[in-house]
Amino acid sequence: MKSLNKYSYTLISSIFLTVVPLIFSSVLTVTVISHEKEVALFNWQDWFLITFISCFTSTFAFTPPTLLAMIFGYFIGWHAILPVFAMNMAAIFLVNIITKMLNGEQFRSYLSDNKNVSLILENIRKQELKFIFFTKLSPIMPFALTNFVFALSGAKLKNILIGGFFGMIPRTLLAIWTGSQAKEIKRLLENPNEGNLQKILIIILIIISVGGILYFILPKKVNP
Repeated sequence: MKSLNKYSYTLISSIFLTVVPLIFSSVLTVTVISHEKEVALFNWQDWFLITFISCFTSTFAFTPPTLLAMIFGYFIGWHAILPVFAMNMAAIFLVNIITKMLNGEQFRSYLSDNKNVSLILENIRKQELKFIFFTKLSPIMPFALTNFVFALSGAKLKNILIGGFFGMIPRTLLAIWTGSQAKEIKRLLENPNEGNLQKILIIILIIISVGGILYFILPKKVNP
């Protein structure tokens, strides 16, 4: 029971950051499809306000950045690059600040008590920036959850921001490009990876991401 208390809030937060994006993705999809004509008439001030709000909704896992990138790409094309990357970096920063307000020391202490987990964490710390990069590279890794885990693990904010920025470049540009090429918003949001090229690129990103993560997580053999 004592061990449970050490990391119960972390476990609950992790579940929340995984489930909530799925729920709100559905709500956002229905909302945008139902009001496509109205959204198409938005001016740059409207998109600025949406970007500002999305910084906070992405922080608390309400709106997945990849879905937002596709929506932005659909309505404003490649002009979406700046606002999408701005909201991503702002969300990463805000998650780090909020997590530091929580008591993460108990959770890190609990993990350190496990020899295998402690060894994995040690391997990650040695190549922290590269590990964050490969984690953020994958389009299937939950954005808010990975931000939370990195902040909770004690990773340096500079490495989280740099690794997150460069890691998310391919997946974000792919999402914006997919949105800009779509003919109908309904078809885009209901079948985001319909094209063969998109599927191939996503698979490549996942393979590279998983390969990089495993390389830095798995223990290295020491030559005698």
